[in-house]
Amino acid sequence: MALPQRLVIRVPARSRSPEVASFFAQLDELSGRMFADLAGATPAELAWQPRTGMNTIGMLLAHCAITEAFWLQLATGVGAATEADRQMKRLIGVVADFDGMPVEPMAGPPATLRGWTIERYRRLHDRARRFAKRRATRLGRADLARVLRLLRPNGALRLASPRWILYHVLEHQAGHYGQMLLLRHQYRDRRKPSA
Repeated sequence: MALPQRLVIRVPARSRSPEVASFFAQLDELSGRMFADLAGATPAELAWQPRTGMNTIGMLLAHCAITEAFWLQLATGVGAATEADRQMKRLIGVVADFDGMPVEPMAGPPATLRGWTIERYRRLHDRARRFAKRRATRLGRADLARVLRLLRPNGALRLASPRWILYHVLEHQAGHYGQMLLLRHQYRDRRKPSA
């Protein structure tokens, strides 16, 4: 008889906010699965587009790291998107538009990501996660429900709670993870003759 599959997410016992710790435990689980599913992806595969103007796996990986660091800044007190963008290079080593997104309709993969390996994307992702976890230690239970006034680059105002921001980072990465899996399938299937 086979041993049962063990599906457990462990939340660190000592944290200022068990809810924040649970969020990061879930996000770490998601990231672990994502990088396991992308193991062995070559730089050519990571930069492949089904056609010009479409995202690559590499663009999506960089975008997830940048987005995580961006939103955690907003969750912890940086109220303007332009200020969060300005801090990105100092915080995780790349500028906010490094990922080439949004991609122009006829654009190829961004030159900034040319030759990147899966290990290099993992290092970027890990830098963003370390920053996000450090920054999130500022969030206590009462902070999560606070309503923040977030100013977009176009001057529009957004109201969001840090709890919603944590949710958004998780659902954002999950959505792009699915997109990466689809791109990986298309890349492997691209040379097969159609039936």
